[in-house]
Amino acid sequence: MTAQSFRALIVEETAPKVFSRRIGNRTIDDLPPGELLIKVHYSSLNYKDALSATGRPGVTRNYPHTPGIDAAGEVVTCADGAFVPGERVIVTGHDLGMDTAGGFGQYIRIPSTWAIRLPQGLELQESMIFGTAGFTAGLSTWQLSRSGIEPGDGEVLVTGASGGVGSIAVAVLAQAGYRVVAATGKEQEKEYLLSLGATQVIGRDEVIAGVERPLMKERWRGVVDVVGGTTLAAAVKSTSYGGTVTCCGLVGSAELPLNVYPFILRGVRLIGIDSVQCPREPRQTVWEMLAGPWKPAALAKTATECTLQELEGKIHTILKGELRGRAVINLTAS
Repeated sequence: MTAQSFRALIVEETAPKVFSRRIGNRTIDDLPPGELLIKVHYSSLNYKDALSATGRPGVTRNYPHTPGIDAAGEVVTCADGAFVPGERVIVTGHDLGMDTAGGFGQYIRIPSTWAIRLPQGLELQESMIFGTAGFTAGLSTWQLSRSGIEPGDGEVLVTGASGGVGSIAVAVLAQAGYRVVAATGKEQEKEYLLSLGATQVIGRDEVIAGVERPLMKERWRGVVDVVGGTTLAAAVKSTSYGGTVTCCGLVGSAELPLNVYPFILRGVRLIGIDSVQCPREPRQTVWEMLAGPWKPAALAKTATECTLQELEGKIHTILKGELRGRAVINLTAS
């Protein structure tokens, strides 16, 4: 088995800080140590993957490297007996695709603790439509629910709604029964977001109008923010008494220009969402919800599928901020 060759996206540092990428052959022996060997059927493209593919040192330090922070497939071998050959599993987060060879290759080898069994009601391809983005959206929904924010309590805002996390958050929240307001800077995506279950689509300018004030008019019962910066500050300032805001992104800014008034005068909660090191128990719980009551009927609308050979174009698209929803990579077609 160790001599087996497979196809993968390979990123190489050809000179100091000069990177190239190609589809090439690797072998099982090239993979890092780990108890669990998985044949990858599907992966998905995240912004972090695109950064790794271009040599961003904050994501990946060691080359040659295969990106892909998400993978779903079939167990080949498991040295510690945690899984049996043939079981279908999902791997997201941890070090996969960062400095551990990731899901843009037809095989991965990882610690068995990184994987969870594919929940009943979910296919491998569907799990990668979710991927890290969907899992992050699911964690956000779970935290809203744990905080007592229930469907019918009021509007839930999703910022950056046309992106990977945002679009799935709209669909998941709507499926869970929440009244979702989707905020986006892309007016042309209005009908798409309405089709995912948003009850209203607004521009980001409407979200941040009045952000210079210490507090804004109360509107949101809950918020899923994937933007950060001024948008997150405005969301916190306009969340109603006892509401909850989840934070999982920084595409707008990593800085948060905010005062303490929303927290001490309105009791607003701000919860950070970490999908990378999330422990197994809540990870399994959220995936079970995504496979069951939170699984959107419109899930397929949030994704397009491509082969490994077609991935290059998708990487360029996501780096330009022009990728709608999710890109799923079919490794069995490569």
